[in-house]
Amino acid sequence: IELLDARIPIASRNPDIQEITKGKKKIIVLNKTDLAEENETKKWIQYLKNKGIPAVMVDSNNGKGINELVREIDKIMEEDLNKIANKGRIGRTIRVMVLGIPNVGKSSFINRISKKTSAIVGNKPGVTKQKQWIKVSDHIELLDTPGVLWPKFQNEKIALNLAYTGTIKDDVIDKEEITFYLLKYLLKYYPENLCNRYKLEKKEIEEILNNEEQDENINILDIMDLIGKKRGAIVSGGRVDNQKVANILLDDFRTTKLGKITLEKVK
Repeated sequence: IELLDARIPIASRNPDIQEITKGKKKIIVLNKTDLAEENETKKWIQYLKNKGIPAVMVDSNNGKGINELVREIDKIMEEDLNKIANKGRIGRTIRVMVLGIPNVGKSSFINRISKKTSAIVGNKPGVTKQKQWIKVSDHIELLDTPGVLWPKFQNEKIALNLAYTGTIKDDVIDKEEITFYLLKYLLKYYPENLCNRYKLEKKEIEEILNNEEQDENINILDIMDLIGKKRGAIVSGGRVDNQKVANILLDDFRTTKLGKITLEKVK
């Protein structure tokens, strides 16, 4: 089972895992579906199935999709188990390795599928430190593994998406710069979410974005300042505290206060 973040199915897929698991029976789990747009997640599921890859939507917080996943495991292994049974070997356990990058929700997923707190859960990436087997049912066992990021990202967009979602730890990124690019994306694809959350006027936003007298990036910074003023992120002298605005925007995105948002969509 390879767990991906439903918001970033491309960026959360470690290319090393794809290479290591080549030729193995595999199910893709789009986890954290409670944070992503449902219609976009369904498109990704269909996209993967069209490529012959079994895929399931899962929300580990409420257990949605877990039963479907267990049925998919049984379905994929049915032929192999029948062959083994025909040779007189019955009661064989299906052993499944769970793979995924840090912060993709492996521990929460395993706790939900095993119906008990068997894996350590934390709100920081990289909580699982060692491999451990977890019994899911009388015939299925899962092997949890530590999440591992690959050493070099393919492009800047992947790195940014991993930073937005908290996969790259906040203490190694420039939050203000990351938030600038996140805001730029949200203004393009989710302007209403921003207006609703920060009580912005759509007309005012459009006027700032369409201001051709200054650079586009300055226009984005002006909107960032506007959000800061709306949220009271002001320091002495009436200046907007950009660091505080960055914290507010990132937190609101990660906790769905800005709504369900998908950063990577099927083309």
